[in-house]
Amino acid sequence: MQLLRNQAYINGQWVSADTNCVFPVHNPANDSVVTDVPDMDAGDAKKAIETASTAFETWKNTTQKERSYILRKWYDVCRENTDYLAEIITAESGKPLSEAKGEVAYGNSFLEWFADTARHINGEVLTSPWPNKQIMVTRHPVGVVSVITPWNFPFAMITRKVGALMAAGCTCVIKPSEDTPLAALAAAELAEQAGVPKGVINVVTTSRKNAPEVGKIMCEHPNIRCISFTGSTHVGKILYGMAAKGVKRVALELGGNAPFIVFSSADIENALNQAMLAKFRNNGQACVGANRFLIHEDVYDKFVAGFKEYIGNKCILGPGTKEGVTCGPLINDMQAQKVSGLVNDAIKHGAKPLIGGKFSNIGNKFYESTLLVDVKPNMAIYGEEIFGPVAVCLKFKTEDEVVKIANNTNSGLAAYVFTRELGQAFRMSRRLEFGMVAINDGILSAAEPPFGGIKESGIGREGSKHGIEEYTDIKYTLFSGLDIIQDVDDSFFEKFGSILKQVSQKAALEESTPLAPLKEVEEQDEQQSDVTDLQGERSPVRDSDSGNETLLDTDSEPEDPEKIDLYVEAVGWNCSKKGFAVRLWVHTSPVRWRRFAKIESAECRISRPEQCSVARNSSVHDQLTLDSAIITSVIVL
Repeated sequence: MQLLRNQAYINGQWVSADTNCVFPVHNPANDSVVTDVPDMDAGDAKKAIETASTAFETWKNTTQKERSYILRKWYDVCRENTDYLAEIITAESGKPLSEAKGEVAYGNSFLEWFADTARHINGEVLTSPWPNKQIMVTRHPVGVVSVITPWNFPFAMITRKVGALMAAGCTCVIKPSEDTPLAALAAAELAEQAGVPKGVINVVTTSRKNAPEVGKIMCEHPNIRCISFTGSTHVGKILYGMAAKGVKRVALELGGNAPFIVFSSADIENALNQAMLAKFRNNGQACVGANRFLIHEDVYDKFVAGFKEYIGNKCILGPGTKEGVTCGPLINDMQAQKVSGLVNDAIKHGAKPLIGGKFSNIGNKFYESTLLVDVKPNMAIYGEEIFGPVAVCLKFKTEDEVVKIANNTNSGLAAYVFTRELGQAFRMSRRLEFGMVAINDGILSAAEPPFGGIKESGIGREGSKHGIEEYTDIKYTLFSGLDIIQDVDDSFFEKFGSILKQVSQKAALEESTPLAPLKEVEEQDEQQSDVTDLQGERSPVRDSDSGNETLLDTDSEPEDPEKIDLYVEAVGWNCSKKGFAVRLWVHTSPVRWRRFAKIESAECRISRPEQCSVARNSSVHDQLTLDSAIITSVIVL
């Protein structure tokens, strides 16, 4: 298979584990070994984290435009390799090839989205409660992120997280599921082709045996500032506890127990079509998959009969590479036994399978698509997330009753509601305790809306503009003393006047052309050759000794005009105020004089204005009265 990689990816290099240990990646459809990959431990993970830390110092300083460009290139390369990526996804996860291609398109949509969103990470300037202070709020990349991804969407969960964190200016270490590491390695290969710098993305592969120690260091290492995890609630709580020791940011997308509610006013045909998508996509192995079908008693029999027919006709079980297959195997033996155990327990306590309810003779991970009725609260399947191809149907009478049943869970990820009553749709959206609610639809995930849950279903959001915010820190900066007036004694004005006099005398010796109006100069400033000539001298000015001094720091009397350190450049004439717009700048040697203004004053006497603010090494805008003229927009470089 093209794009198949069997080494880990650290600092832009394909590497083996320090111990040279490997573990096999199996195809769940036939248990064959696809390839072996490095079985890395905590030491390998530490190296990856340190690499990401070094890369962060550079990546965080790239422009948002540059990050956007690189993400877009990654998107383009992934799109061009859709078929190769889908082949790898099917080989390691077992899902049908058509679904694998759909996952690539879905995952790629996040790269496209964050390539655009990267250019719109903005701050705020807030209204200040104080007259002499300014409040500014900016966002900054949080740092190195640990990315721990699941096996059910091995490519899309990479791009949804990494696209966002890269856009924010972060770097990462990825630990994919031991069942499906190959899609992550392929994504890293394509990222390298797209020009992602070394160390920005690192992929550490590890077996189930070493996963605890690798996960521990990825949560507790001092250089890790955020942990982004998608997976079970049980594992999420463990990672959350380890992250708490270092008070680290967490972004957790955990288990769900989604209700699929059908009211009597619903379009039953649409509800059935959407039920197939919500339940049997990826063979039921989706966190937002419908787990409990709550059907109003008036349409219960009609819905259940139609659902049974749909399952029998549309759920085609088999290897993902076989044409026409819609449901592949469960990911591993553990998941297969869990699903089988929940169904057997329900049947033991009185539930009835209208279809399915057992393993297929195709293989030990192929479980038949199942529809259960007569399910009661005392059955384990009533409250647990099934994560398999089993639909559980329950009956309800009133809106209040179904809201109570739906909300009676520690999970709060997704919910589905089918009704034609607009008021009821709004009420259900408000009353259901879930992070996402779909009305009359069975698919709700996309790059544009915020994906995530409440209660024990997670913390934070992925996708949308909020997906980037998870990987940024907010910084509040207070600028104070903006109205402070620095006292300037009379000697300053005498000195300044003397310098202006010498400058004007020097300028008078040279040919000068009439100055353009100030507005015109402001519009064409960068295009004026004379200004450009002077701008070319600024770099050495900043590096010189005198370039670090301002007018206030000039202690000695002005020297000869050919040797003085301060020059005045008149860049425009303010007709309304009858004054010059000038630039003051410092240099250690004479520069070429062009378009300098004559100052029409024999004495060049400066009268002290009512207020004069002068800042060291910064730009200040003020007015200095020079006889009858006003010099405006004084800039101290």
